[in-house]
Order: sequence, then structure tokens, then C-alpha cells
Amino acid sequence: MKIAVLGGDGIGPEVTAQAVKVLRALASRGLSFELTECLVGGAAYDQTGHPLPAQTLAAVQRADAVLFGAEGGFQYETLPRGLRPGDALLTLRKALDLFANYRPVVAFRELAGASSFKREVVEGLDLLIVRELTSDLYFGEPRGIVTENGRRVGINTMRYTEDEIARVVRAGFEAARRRQRKLCSVDKANVLESMELWRAVTEEVARDYPDVALTHLYVDAAAMALARNPGQFDVIVTGNLFGDILSDEASMLTGSIGMLPSASVNAQGKGLYEPVHGCAPDIAGKDIANPLGSILSAAMMLRDSAGQPEAAARVEDAVRRVLADGLRTADIHEPGCTLAGTAAMGDAVVAALLDH
Repeated sequence: MKIAVLGGDGIGPEVTAQAVKVLRALASRGLSFELTECLVGGAAYDQTGHPLPAQTLAAVQRADAVLFGAEGGFQYETLPRGLRPGDALLTLRKALDLFANYRPVVAFRELAGASSFKREVVEGLDLLIVRELTSDLYFGEPRGIVTENGRRVGINTMRYTEDEIARVVRAGFEAARRRQRKLCSVDKANVLESMELWRAVTEEVARDYPDVALTHLYVDAAAMALARNPGQFDVIVTGNLFGDILSDEASMLTGSIGMLPSASVNAQGKGLYEPVHGCAPDIAGKDIANPLGSILSAAMMLRDSAGQPEAAARVEDAVRRVLADGLRTADIHEPGCTLAGTAAMGDAVVAALLDH
């Protein structure tokens, strides 16, 4: 399997290195990977003048899957549009047509005390957010900052075609069919015409899935419900902007955003796998970032792109055993647990993996 490894910026290279350790450990036990490391984001801009060099895009297009770290940094925020680190990730999503983003939100029993929520709220939590990834305000035209009557005006366009809605909603239904057969579609159909279309198309697609119970929530109500009673959800499907916000909110149910993996896939099953946290420049290079989101992203890659569900389950089990042993990075640390750095946590997961 050919994997393009894009560590990126901030803590991205640190956490991605731990996921690569895990993959190399699996390779020592018989799995075969061809890893190609590439520049992306601010690191690429610093060396090449562009956040997504041609050679990186070519390597990604040749690869079977992409393992991504993070992109960004305060020093790049004033660059022109198209040259900012985030533009590289948006371009990758569009170039590969990675229209469906899967973000599992699983509260590990061992981390119930690390969550800012009451134990009874998060215990046993296992939900999935399916986010549309290649349309909405992030890509809609017209956009920009213009001058009207001597005043600056910022413009972004929330735009969806029925085909864009249907394919991600179908992905949500398929995911729900593999789980508890409950799908909640989140929109803002009472205010936005694009979301009115979203709800109408969702109802049309639902006719093909009579075995899945469909409900609808406005995004503000969904945000409240996630905090009040997250256990009511199985699969949530929503648009790009709302999915971005809701999935970050949901990450706090698990104890830390550093715990959450994600997969962004296209119709052919090719995927880009990344932890949902950002580049966190304030802690970069300090060996304190949580690598488990990246390691669990590699597990998703093994299951969804490599067709290796047993290997994926072994990685996830290794993470659980390390947590059960009381090892914690700073973001999930609790009294009585052992504080570990980024590299030490990666080493512990590898040790637990090779021990079984």
C-alpha cells in the first residue's frame, strides 16, 4: 500500500511520526507499506514558496491513502489567499474529491474522568459525524472582500447542488446502516434556502433506506443536544460549516480534541486520514502533544483504505490498553496517572501492539 505522509506544521510532524511508528511496527509483522514523506502547508511554503508543491500533489495522487498531520501558523495568516497553509488542505480535498468526512466520537471508558462533562453523560458514547467536505461556504462563489459605497464588505456563499447533498447524505445512511440504523440530519432549513434544499434531498434519499430511522435537527438545537444528551445520536450527517463546528464541540465529550481521528474519502474509497486537532503552534516542539488522534487515524486508514480490519482493531486495542495502564499526555492527564510525552505515548502504543 502506498501512503503519502504529510506531517505539515506545528504539532503535525510530531504526532504523525508516532502514527508512522505504529505502521512500521505492523510492517515488521508482515504488512507491507510504501511511505513517502512530503512537504505541505507552512513548512512547504517556507521551502518552496507554495503550501502545496506540485511534487506533493503528484505523490498524493499516486498514493492509495494520505496520512496528514496539521497545517497552519500565525505567521502565515496575512499571506494572500491561495498561499496560506489551509489552502493546501482545501485544494487536496477538492482535487481528490474527498466529499465525505467521517469523524467518530468515542469516549474511552478509561478517559471518562478526563472529560469536562459528567461521567453519566459521556460513558459508553459512540457516535459518528459525517460532514460534507467539498462545498458550502468553504468553496462557494462569489467570495472575497470588496468595497461597496466606500465600505468593505466580506462575501461568502453557502451553495449546494442536489447531487452534492445526495451523495454525502447517502454516505450517512450507509454508515448508519452499519451501526444502529439511526441518522440525524442537521441543517438550518428554517432560515437558509441551501439548507431547505438539504432537507428536501435528504427526505428523497431516505426512501432508499426504509430500515434507517431519519430525524432532523436545526444546527443550534443539535449543538445543544450534543452537550445535553449526546447518547441519543448514532450518526449525524451535516454540511461543511456545521460539521466543522459540531465535530469540534463533540471532541470535548471525549476528554480532548487530541483523541479524535478522521477520514475524508472520495467515491473510489481513497482517503485522507488526519486527527481533527489543529497545528497548536503554542505547544509545537515541546513533546507534549497527544498523538492518539493521529494513531487512531492510521487505524481508520488500515480499515477503510487498506482493507485490514484486523490490523486496525489491533491498533485500537493497543491504544485502549495503554490508557488502561494509566499513561496520559498532558491534555488527558488525571491524578494518579502517569504523564507521558508525545514520543513516549507512541512508543507505549507500539509496545502494546507488539505484545499481542
